[in-house]
Amino acid sequence: MTNLNDLDLERLRARLSVKWQHYGAECLPAWVAEMDFPIAQPIRATLQRALELDDFGYPQGQEVVGLPPLFAARMSERYGWQIDAERVEVLSDVVQGIYIALMAFTAPDAGVVVQTPIYPPFLGSVQKLGRRVSACALVDAGDHYGIDLAALARACQGARMLLLCHPHNPSGRVFTDGELRAIAALVLEHDLLVVSDEIHADLTLPGRRFAPFASIDPEVAERTITLSSASKAFNIAGLRCAVAHFGSESLQQRFNACVPEHARGGVGILGQYCTKAAWEGGEPWLAEVKHTLDGNRHFLVQALHQRLPEVRVHLPEATYLAWLDCARLGLGKSPAAHFVQHGKVALSDGAWFGAGFEQCVRLNFATSPALLKEIVERVVRAARAR
Repeated sequence: MTNLNDLDLERLRARLSVKWQHYGAECLPAWVAEMDFPIAQPIRATLQRALELDDFGYPQGQEVVGLPPLFAARMSERYGWQIDAERVEVLSDVVQGIYIALMAFTAPDAGVVVQTPIYPPFLGSVQKLGRRVSACALVDAGDHYGIDLAALARACQGARMLLLCHPHNPSGRVFTDGELRAIAALVLEHDLLVVSDEIHADLTLPGRRFAPFASIDPEVAERTITLSSASKAFNIAGLRCAVAHFGSESLQQRFNACVPEHARGGVGILGQYCTKAAWEGGEPWLAEVKHTLDGNRHFLVQALHQRLPEVRVHLPEATYLAWLDCARLGLGKSPAAHFVQHGKVALSDGAWFGAGFEQCVRLNFATSPALLKEIVERVVRAARAR
């Protein structure tokens, strides 16, 4: 199996990704949502084969590559969710799906509901397309971030679409069946369309069960577009491949009519075949990664509770992201900037995730236990520096 516990820092620094290059060599990055782990062997073998054969041409059609039926089979096996492969489209990434859905199903100034703090492209896509953000903040329930259903109902009034992030980034929540049913009831009451970003589903950690939103209720499924990808769980975001499932033929037709396939940009051959390799043979690697992430999340939360009790942090239920409320540390306007300056550690700035979260940061713990320990040391050192 791949060694996830002994990562070479100098080798990581040689990567060309924005995570490792943006802040420079002195800063330890724990911000962008990509993992430090080596990729799964089936993906590596696919890439090595392409290099050996100089195989970088045009991909064959989807009926040959077969990602839609593979995704449908995966949903059935993992979640008992039975879907029609004909209702699956291949995209370049999940964010592209969000943009096209907003263009296809909402008009300028239409209300779009988001649950903040939220993955920044949710906010950016709505704002850049001239739609109106209808934000509903998750609430601190003591040991997790929960949904204020009354506030969510108010946010839904007059809106056209709900952008759902499930599992939720950055809080790490896996919404329960009860929470999903409550959301579904509001969706039907307010006649909303739903775009459900479920890219982190494969990273649901022990103690929680993930259910696709569209699997909750057939009537809700008909008005839901589900977005997913192997990119997050298998650390291949740069290969650009995702899928969208449409709960009805009419949704799919309208989506495709808005931005036809060629206008969306073709999905490369490597992205498609590496996604196939991940979904067909990557499960042992994924299980090992989740085991490491499980240990890392417990270490991180315990360490912060013991060494920085002023920081509010809850155990993530999925993803490899932890949400830290640093307001009581008194680090000034931007705790994220303070950590870079005084600790040489880069965390995602809470201001990116919505108004009112400027005192928060998001920490990526998808690294080796040794590097995570160093990240915590730098955070603690910076927090005590003035």
